[in-house]
Formats: sequence, C-alpha cells, structure tokens
Amino acid sequence: MAAPGGAAILRGARGTGKTALLDLAAAHARGSGGNGDNSGSGNADGTRDTDGVHGTGGTVGTVGTGDFVVLRVRGTETESHLPYAGLHGLLRPVADRLPALPPAQAEALTRALELGAADGGLALPAAVLNLLVAAGGPVLACVDDVHHLDAPSREALFFAARRLAGEPVVLLFGADDRGDGGATAPDDIPAFELGALDEEAARRLADDLVPGLADDVRASLLEIARGNPLALGELAGSLSPEQISGAAAPPATLPRGGRLWRAYADRLARLPRETVDVLLLLAADPGLETVTLAGAAGPECALTALEPAERAGVVVHVAGAGGGDMDGDGDRYDFREPVMRTVVYAGASLARRRAAHRLLAGMLRHDHQRLRRAWHRAAAMDGPAETLADELASAAAEADSHGGHPAAFLAFERAAELTEHGDVKAARLAAAANRAWHAGLPRRARSLLTRLQSLTISEEVRSQAELIRGSLELRSGKTGSAGDDLMAAAESLLDRDRGQAVRVLIRAGEANYLAGDNHRYLDMARWAATLRRPDDPAATQLMFEYLAGTAATFDGRHREAADPLRRVLELAPSVRTPSVLVWAGVASLLLGDDAQAVRLCGRAVETARARGAVSTVPQVLEFMIHAELWMGRYASITASAVEGLRLAQERGRPNSAGQHLGWLALTAAVEGDAETCAIRAASAIELAGAHGVCVAGALGNWALAHLDLAAGRHADAAKRLRTTARADGTNGHLVMRVMSTPLFVEASARTGDRERAGEALRVLDRWVGSTRSPDRRALATRCHALLAAPGDAEEYFRAALDLHHQGFSEFETARTQLLFGSALRRNRRPGAAREHLHSALETFERSGARLWAEQARAELRGAGEAVRSHRPKATEKLTAQQYQIARIVADGATNREVAARLFLSPRTVEHHLRNIFAKLDIRSRVELVRLMS
Repeated sequence: MAAPGGAAILRGARGTGKTALLDLAAAHARGSGGNGDNSGSGNADGTRDTDGVHGTGGTVGTVGTGDFVVLRVRGTETESHLPYAGLHGLLRPVADRLPALPPAQAEALTRALELGAADGGLALPAAVLNLLVAAGGPVLACVDDVHHLDAPSREALFFAARRLAGEPVVLLFGADDRGDGGATAPDDIPAFELGALDEEAARRLADDLVPGLADDVRASLLEIARGNPLALGELAGSLSPEQISGAAAPPATLPRGGRLWRAYADRLARLPRETVDVLLLLAADPGLETVTLAGAAGPECALTALEPAERAGVVVHVAGAGGGDMDGDGDRYDFREPVMRTVVYAGASLARRRAAHRLLAGMLRHDHQRLRRAWHRAAAMDGPAETLADELASAAAEADSHGGHPAAFLAFERAAELTEHGDVKAARLAAAANRAWHAGLPRRARSLLTRLQSLTISEEVRSQAELIRGSLELRSGKTGSAGDDLMAAAESLLDRDRGQAVRVLIRAGEANYLAGDNHRYLDMARWAATLRRPDDPAATQLMFEYLAGTAATFDGRHREAADPLRRVLELAPSVRTPSVLVWAGVASLLLGDDAQAVRLCGRAVETARARGAVSTVPQVLEFMIHAELWMGRYASITASAVEGLRLAQERGRPNSAGQHLGWLALTAAVEGDAETCAIRAASAIELAGAHGVCVAGALGNWALAHLDLAAGRHADAAKRLRTTARADGTNGHLVMRVMSTPLFVEASARTGDRERAGEALRVLDRWVGSTRSPDRRALATRCHALLAAPGDAEEYFRAALDLHHQGFSEFETARTQLLFGSALRRNRRPGAAREHLHSALETFERSGARLWAEQARAELRGAGEAVRSHRPKATEKLTAQQYQIARIVADGATNREVAARLFLSPRTVEHHLRNIFAKLDIRSRVELVRLMS
C-alpha cells in the first residue's frame, strides 16, 4: 500500500467535465505502471489541475502497486426504478470473486445481482465493500450520474465509500449539481465542485477545439457556452468553414441536436407550462429584476410559477442590495446553469417570444431603461418597423458603454435591419461596426462594414466607415493600411469637422509610429501644420501642438520640440477628454518628465475605466511603460504589461498585444529567464511581422539583446542592435533604437566597435540633452565612460552615479556600479572596485536579476573576494523565474497562488514546476522544501 484509499464525489452542472475526469482517472489507473500516483502526468505537487474544479474537502489517495482493476457504471433514468441495476453494472466484471466472501454476504449479493432483491440488514452493503476489497488488486470504481442510479445501489455504494480508509480501493462518483435535493450525496463523503471554466480557460479550450477561430466568433461561442466545456465542444463541432473564418454569422444558440440541448429540453418538458412562460421572460432579458418580472407576469403568478423551477434546480434566487425582499435593489432570479437560457429562448415559438418581449417592454418605463424598452419593442415588432428602428437607434446612441442588455452594437445592427432608407441604414451599420469594435469584436465590426458595400451611401457615411476601418487596422490589422485609411478619412472630414479630422491625423501618425515609418510621420506632420488657423479652439490647438512637438522630436530637433510639447501641457487642463491625458503624458515623456508621464497615464487609465472605455487601456499602458522603463521600474512594467496583454487579447487588439509581449520579454531578460524571454520575444516578433508593428519587433529584439549582454554574449547583443533597419522590421524603429542605445554602446564597446557606438551615442545625447531627466542623462554619461580614454572614464562614471542618485532607477544605478567596479578592477584598484560591486550585487539580488548578479559575483571574485552564491548550490541550474517559483512554492503556496503573485497562468506555473522537479531530480514538494531550506 502506497497510501490509503478513499472516496470522493465530483459534482457539477451537466457538461462541466465530470465524465471527462472519470475517464481520465480510469485511463491513469489502467496505465499507472505500478506507482499509483501518475506523477509524470499530473502536477509537480502530485495533483492535476482541472480548470473550473474547486475542492470542497477531502482527498482521494493513491493506492497499491501494479495496475488497477477499473470498474465503471453510469446511472440512467430508464433503469433507476430497477433495484440493484447499478450494482449489477458495476460489479459484474468481478462477480467471480463472490466465493471469497462470507457465505451470507455472497448469498445476499448474488440475490441482489441476479434477482434485484435483498432482505435488508448489513449483509448486502458489507458484501459490496468486501467484494471491492477482494477484487484482485487496487481498485478504481467510477460511478457516473449517481443521481440516476437506483436508490438501493446508491445507498450500498455510499455505505462502502465511508469505509474505504486503509483499503486498496478508490471510489469516485459523478453527480449533477441540480439543486433539486433528490440526489444529494451524503455530507460525509468529500465533494469536489466543478464550476464553469474561467474566461482564459474557456478561450484556450475554444482555440484548441477550432484553431484559427475568428475573434468575434470565439466571443460569440464563449457568450453562449458561459464556461461549460460540453457546450463549447458542441458549438465548435457545429461551425461551418464560413463561420470559423468569420465570413458567416456565428451560432446564436446551442445545436438543437446536441446532448445539452436535448437534456435541457427534457427538463423543461417536465415543468408546468406557466413555469416555462415565466422562464421565457427571464431568458428574454438577462439580469431581469424580480420586481419587473413580477409586474410582467403578476406578483403571485411569477413567484408561484418559479417554485417548480427552483425545486428542479433550473433557477436560483439572487438577492440584491435590499436582501431577500422582492423590491430589493437588484433582486432577481437567474438560471442555475447559464447555458439553459439559450435553450429556453430559442426553443420557444416566435409568437411566444414576441409576446414575452411585449410584456417586458410594457414594464420598462424609466429613462434609464430606454434602450431595453426599445430593444423589447423591436423584438416584439410592436409597431411600424421604421418607428421601432428610430427608437432603437436613438436609445443606443444615448446609452453609455458600461455594458448591460442589449449591447449597443446589437441595438444599432437591429435598427439597421429594420431600416429601409439606404443612407440611414448605412449610418446605423457603421455605428454598429464602431460599437462592435469598441466592444472588442473586430471581425464582427469588419463584417458589419462589409455589408455597407452593397448600399449606396453618402460621403459622410463613407468617411465614417473609412475611419472605423482605419481604426480596426491600426489596432488589429496592418499598420500600413491603417495609415492610408486614416489619412483618407482625415481628408474627407476636413470640410465638415476640422477637430475630428485633426484627431484622425494623430491616429494616422500613430500608425506610422507603430510601423516605424518615420519619414511618413514627418510628411503627415508637415501637411498638418499647413492646416492651422489662428481661431482654432483649444482642443484643436492642442492637437496641432502635439503633432508639431512629436514630429520635431522624431526629426532630432529636440530643442525645437520643447515649446510645442510644453504648450500641450498648458492646454491640457482646458480640454477634458481621456485622449488629452494620453497626449499630455506623451509630451511629458518626450520632455523627460517620466514621473509626470506615469501620473498622467495613470489618470488616463482610471478615466477610461470610469467611462467604460476599457478597450483603450492597453494603448495607454504602452506609454506608461515607456516612462516606467526610463525609471527602471521593472516590477511595475511587468504588472502593466500583463494587464495590457490580457486586455488586448480580450478586446481583439493584437497590435497592442505584440508590444506588451515585447515588454514582458524585456522584463524576463532582466531577470535572466532565458526560456520565458525567448518565447515572449518570438511571439512579439511574429506579431510584428504579421501586422507590420515594427515597434513590437524592435522590443522583442531588444529583449534578446539584453539577455545576450547579461550572459556575456557581447557580439551577439551588438549584432541584434545594429542601427540598420532590416527587412523584417525587427530593428528599424527610431524610438526603440534610441532607447536601447545604452545597451548597444555597452555591447559595441566590449567588441571594439567604437565607431558605431559613437554614432549611436551622438543621437542619444541630442535626445537626453534637451531634457532634465537625471535617469536619461546618467545613461548617456555612462555610455561616455565606456567610450572614454582610460584616464577619463572614472570621471564619467562618477558623474553618472551622481545623476543616478538624483533619479529613480535603482537597477540602472546598479548596472553603472557594475561597469565602474569592473573598470576599477581592471585598473588594479580592487578595494575601490569592491565597494561598487557589492552595491550592485545587492540590488541585482533584490531585483531577481540572476545573470547580472552572477556578473557582479564574478567581478568580486576577480577583485579578490570570495563570494558565496545566494541560493542553494543544487538550485543554481534553475533560471531566475524557476528559482523564484521554487522559493514561493517552498513557502507553501499553491500553483494558483504562485500564478497570481507572478502574473502567470496556473498552466505556466505547472510547466515551470515540472522543469524544476526534473532539473533538481526531485519528485515532491516536500523534497523541494527540504532542498530550498
């Protein structure tokens, strides 16, 4: 016996993975190879992570040596009235062991299996327990759908389950969490609740099921499935090639022939008609308040009708701020299994659906309910189509963007469908596309724009469509195409809305910036300068100043750029829009006031969230990270980039995702985590190539060069950072090139390429010389120290350290101390060198910068000091991130807790732990704790 046996219940809604987990357990038991714990296939802690599974107590032990005897049965409603049918299905494969039981028990169990009869007492349940123990080896017994098992079989198995401690038997039950009380398992058997998949896990599953799934199609599937794995699988299997690519509309409901649809339809068929009618009201309006429901169906009727649905576990009551009172704020009923909503709605006839919408529309009379009322009236066709369309479009235009039912883009799309007039129809489709884009559904937005091509539209609508198309390309398409579309939109807007036209010019400039096309940016800015007027309002003046200041900066005219950039900061308080905070942040960044840039961008993030414009947050975070980098705040960079990456992926903005991947690659390089850096950098460079986002490719390349330099591969680092742009766009971005100059100068100085290093430094000098930033000036001064004659280097190094101490970047201070200490050691001044090297080592160890810490230790050893590694010798083969994870795990954290602390997914933590265990040649967390201590 390796460990005691036991029992557990896997409980969850239909389709949440109970059967899959039982299948997995059976497969592992059959192929366990004798160790019983399957540690090579589970987590490094001996468990297996399953998305959506949350234990509520107890464990299932691993048992025995050798292969398991696997017994399985599944309860069915058709046999639930046959006594002992469940035991018959489960125990028949080991019935030949009955003679090994005491005669009375053998006789009792034989009668039950052959005749479906028993005399009561302990003989039968004791026989079940003893037969499992005598089955010929360690046993895994899986009982699926135990709630459908006949009651005598269920009780006998529960009897055995309570008595398995110390026996070579594991008994697993799968049960639907229907909340009906009819199949509740005993409280004394440990239960594991299987909840819905979280959003990340559901997205991964959808992508695994259908690689290359269009973003908006995936979003539609996730919305219908609501985290139910079976629902996702059935939806994915029902997709046509056109739906997969986004060319056709995604499904609106579960497949009617699927297992889930049939199961839910069967449950609905057992409910009273009046109950199903009230459920249809709930399905027609997600989040429907109980007070509105009661008004539509009648207070007594609604609550009485819902009682059977509550008993059957179809709905649950959700108390609002007012507690359980029906008039409480937010008090409502909701479907226990969210997937059922679509079955209730789609399974009703068109006439019944329209009647439900008409009832609800009559109850929604408040101003804040205007969009919901218009939606229900349109769904009920409660009036002339054009009137309903006007009402719906007007309500959607006034609605805020905080979500709710319906989504604004759906309202505009429905309004367009009800509209006959071509230009009005087109304008509403364009508005729907714009709202879909801001909702993070770029392919849905493109699909809506495509429908405009069949309509005759005005120049105004055409320019609006060009603007939306350009914005789509800017964030999720090709940056080159984005620049063309946005310039065309700006030109067409000039005569009608100059302010909007200039705003679009800034967006076109951003496309050129992302693409690394500096010449095109300057051409655009020169043209914009010709459009200025003395009587422009403050907002338009600010935008012109912004374009002038950024263009001068990119052209190397830094002193000339200062006045317009300061003018941006002066005008910003008079223009209260989130984008102005971003422009002011960029102006501060270019002027060298990084602390102010971080504050302004932070306010922009807060404002965007408050206004519901979450999709703009990833772009704001990009500029915040620029400032944080100059300040050396790598922990903040990681947190900002993780959030930016998550939001960019959720909102369908791969161009922003590429940049955040690049920043994360750079922070991994600083930590010395070569594996993570390489993965993230490759992803950033791949996205750069696919979308023309030169800045993302440059970031990925910069990260790899940093890793090379930290590992002492100076020639490789210099080669990556050559200032000549390459065809793949991974090294041609002006801003990234200047920001990475300190790294390039260091690598080039180490390889003797002082000429190229000097050329790059002259560009950096012009940039930082126009600012008062001590952090930037310190970096430039350090570069001069690296290129100075031996007699002059020390003065430059000391000047650089003086500037560092006025700034924010502890990490770059340590890098300068390391270089200065190394120079002093080479000049045979080991005592002076050790002072700087000790300070550098302390900072690197505190920052988790493993490779830089190793360089500092090597220099200290060269300066005559014996330096002991800060970590156990056995762990030195781990990467920086692996060591960090190992330390946290050794402190007792679970995989999910580690993931939350390090901004990783639990799956990534599991992957790292496997590698840690393999590198350290250990098999358990206990061994890891012992080794780390």
